Formats: sequence, C-alpha cells, structure tokens
Amino acid sequence: MLTPTKEAVLAELALRRSQKMPPDPFLRKKSGAAFYNADPLDLKKLMGDPDNIAGNLRRYILGFSPEVRDIFEHFEFDTQIDRLAKAGLLYQVVEKFAGIDLHPERVSNHQMGLVFEELIRRFSELSNETAGEHFTPREVIRLMVNLIFTEDDDALAKPGIVRTIYDPTAGTGGMLSVAEEYLTHLNPSASVSLFGQELNPESYAICKADMLIKGQDVDNIRFGNTLSDDGHHDQKFDYMLSNPPFGVEWKKVEKIVRAEHEKQGHYGRFGPGLPRVSDGSLLFLMHLLSKMRPAAQGGARFGIVLNGSPLFTGGAGSGESEIRRYVLENDLVEAIVALPTDMFYNTGIATYVWILSNRKPAARKGHVHLIDGSGFWRKMRKSLGSKRKELGEEDIAILTRLFGEFTEAELARIIDAEGREIGRKVVVAGEAPPPPPEGGRVRLAPLSRILPNDSFGYRQITVERPLRDEAGKIVLGQRGKAKGKPQPDAALRDTETVPLSQNIPDYVAREVLPHAPDAWIDAEKTRIGYEIPFNRHFHVFEPPRPLAEIDADLAQVTARIQEMLKGLAA
Repeated sequence: MLTPTKEAVLAELALRRSQKMPPDPFLRKKSGAAFYNADPLDLKKLMGDPDNIAGNLRRYILGFSPEVRDIFEHFEFDTQIDRLAKAGLLYQVVEKFAGIDLHPERVSNHQMGLVFEELIRRFSELSNETAGEHFTPREVIRLMVNLIFTEDDDALAKPGIVRTIYDPTAGTGGMLSVAEEYLTHLNPSASVSLFGQELNPESYAICKADMLIKGQDVDNIRFGNTLSDDGHHDQKFDYMLSNPPFGVEWKKVEKIVRAEHEKQGHYGRFGPGLPRVSDGSLLFLMHLLSKMRPAAQGGARFGIVLNGSPLFTGGAGSGESEIRRYVLENDLVEAIVALPTDMFYNTGIATYVWILSNRKPAARKGHVHLIDGSGFWRKMRKSLGSKRKELGEEDIAILTRLFGEFTEAELARIIDAEGREIGRKVVVAGEAPPPPPEGGRVRLAPLSRILPNDSFGYRQITVERPLRDEAGKIVLGQRGKAKGKPQPDAALRDTETVPLSQNIPDYVAREVLPHAPDAWIDAEKTRIGYEIPFNRHFHVFEPPRPLAEIDADLAQVTARIQEMLKGLAA
C-alpha cells in the first residue's frame, strides 16, 4: 500500500528533520494512508543483504508509525524473527512474501480475514479447545447484520448519516467489517465508526491491521478482557454484534464482576443478575445492554450468538432467570433465531441469534419473534473442524424476510409417494399450503411464531401440607406469626409452576385441592421466573401408526424369524 508514496515520504522526512519539526503528521499526509514507513528499506531491498536479514527486518519494522509497530508487538513478531533466523528459514520466508502481491485491491480484507482464520483453525485447534472462539462463519455474520439493519434500511439510506458499530468480542474484526460493508453498500455517503475489544493478542493485531487499512481510527480497537476491563467505558453505540465464547467459565474475572454487580447494581453493567460461573455468555449480553444508546437519543439494536443454555438454564430466582426476566419485562427482546447445528468450527451444538433493541417498532412491542432456522442449510463440500453445514444466500434471504415481515409462518415439506422430500415452501399466515403430489403428502411445521412477553414467565409456588403428630392430629404453631396456624410438613412440601397468565387461586382450586384438600400456598416463598422453551414452541406431535398396521408388521417379522430358525434347525 505504501510503495507508490515511499519516496515522497522519505523526502518529507528529510525536509521536516532539517526544519527541526515533528514529522509524524506530515508523513501521514504524504503516505496517502492512515500509517507510513519512514525507513528506506522494503521487502525487496531486504533480499539484497542475506547475511543481515534479521537486523534489517527489525529496522524496517521500526520504521513504521506507532500503531503499526503495536500490531507487530501483539503478534510477538520479534520472537518469530529469532525463531526463523535460528532455524535458517528467515530469508526464505521473507523472499516468499516479497514475491507475492497482497495489496487490498488484489486480496480483499474479507479474503485476508478468511486466510488468517483458516491458519488459526488449522494450527490452534489441536492444542487449544477454544480455538474456534477466534472466528465466526461469515454467513452467520451476514445473517446477523441483515437482522439488525433490515428494519432501518430506509433511515440508513438518508444522506450524511453517522452510525457507530461495536463488537466487545471482536476477534479478527469480521463482524465489524461485514457490518460496515452492508452500510456503505446501502449508503456510500454514510459515516461509519467501528469500535471493538479483543482478548487474544493475535486476533487483536489482525483486527487492528484490518481497521488501519480501512482508514478507521485504530484507537477504537482496544486490547483486553471486556468483562474485567471495559475499554469503552461510558460509551454508547447505535448497533452492536457479538459472538462470545460458548460455555466458558468466568472464574478469573469473578471477583471484579461480582464487585461491580454488588456495588453498582443497575448503575453498572451486571445489575439484573449473575449467571453461574461455568458459563459467562449472559455477562456479554448484559454488557451489550449497558452500551445501548438511550431510546431518547435514537436507541440501539444488537445481535448476539448464544448456545441453548441461556434460554432455559436456572430456576426461578436464579441469576439466569433474573436476566431473562429483565430483558423480557423491559420489552428488549425482538427476536430469537435458531441456527442449524454443526455451523461453527469448534462445536456442533445448537446455537441461537438473539436480537435485542430498546426502540422496537410499534407492531413488535410486547412480543418476541421466534424463528426456527435450524432446517435452512446446505452441506459443505469439505468439513472444517466441526463445521459441516453452511447457510446459503437463499437461506439467509428467507430468514431475513421472515424477521422483517414480522408474521407467523409454517414450513411445508412436500413428500412424494415413496416418502422422499421433493420440495419445500414457506407458508405465511393466511396462505394455503401447496397441494400434495399424487400418493404423497404435505407435512407442515411451525417456522415463525410471535408470542407475548409474559408467555415466557411463570410463578413457582410452594405447596405446603400440614404436619401431623403420631395420633394424626394437625400440629399448630405455639408462638409468633405461626401461633394457632397449621405447621408445614417439610417432607410433604412440593412446588408447582404456574404460568403468569393464570390466576394462582384458580390454579390451586383446579390442580391442587382435588388431590390434597388440606394443602395451602406459602405466598412468601413464591418466586417469579422466566424461561424460553424454544423447541417446545416448534414441536410437532406425529401420532404413531394405527395399532393394526404395527401388529401386521410384527407378524411378518415374527414369521420370517421362525422360517430362519427352521432353516438353522434343519
């Protein structure tokens, strides 16, 4: 990138030194980029002195502007130079790089990101079980970007708009790059500022290099642990994206996180509650909530990838349930989209994209949109680690359209007479399903569901039964509030789950008292909980075949086995 202006930069450096002026701002202007190199050497000139390749390479790197030197430091590049030099390979490696053209006009930032991520995957996953946390499949990012922007396309197309995008687990910057590409494609005049933070030093370095080449302010990319050392304290953003590590414990930062929760409450990031230490993904969700631009200032929307655990883990009153309660009672959850399994490089588990916003359109208020995208995928020609499936362009378009139209829908699978699936169609509410083929059938399954927020809430009530003495008489309390009242028998104590939409006295009269007329509810022990049983809302019960058919099949099998036994006996 710097080759065309290298001579002009060196001339400018000599001029400013002769004038005893700080050269940095003048060199940046002359280079035509956000960075520069003020050393006469370049990779091709390094080839002319094989005996001093290590020293000259270090000198060349020191000629870069400070933000580029920081990138090399996070790659621990000096150590790599030593290792290659001692192995006698440094000259050969430099020679290879000097002979290929990696200019951004020839190799895009997206392609460079894929190259880096493939190297990380190939060489790290053998020794590092969390290697996959460094990257997110690009088609998943495209889906997430579509979902957070699709409702705002008209507003984003206005001339001169300014937007900020943030990723607290930035990795190599893939999410930020795809989001920026979407916005600038929609509106070339848009001003987009990218912000991020990353814990892995190599991923941080490649992200910073990518932002530098894009002309972004690299000071907006911070290094460190987002949970314990927020690099963007007190800042708010328009859009956010994140793929935090799945099921990774947060014991190393527990003391700092717990202190913020206890001392700052809702004025800090973790006011709603704390999840169990074995899985910190919901901490990132709360961190993103704290970064949302207030609704009065235009609001914010973000997408986050989570595994299935945050949907239902933890009973009423637990940290996970309280976090779900907070986002649902405050009407922040717009949608949850189930992804296919086997989508990520380091795990085949089920994953979900949550979309949250503090500026829901009027039609969405008070509701959560659930979309089952688990059946939309194509098989990869070659597996990459645990990744065997990918979202095609059509799959992304269907899921984006379902979200944007905010309507209930079913997926019609067309089955031929031999039981093979020969086609499928999305049937939105009000549409007739396709006709079945001759001798075949059409199987319908829920695909898009819209449910009120309180449908995910419940009250956990404690049902008490009286304690009886040896003679069978009810034991009464002798003092305080319990005086004269039946005492509960802990051995007979039970709990019941009552949906928020149901009246507790009616539920007790219908479900409890017919079986235990002496039971009562201890109101002081009642807890409110929230869970999102995603799969339950999309389960389709298929009744078994008629008993006569099953008996006929069994009779055939039994007869065949008897014939085989006769043959053995003979």
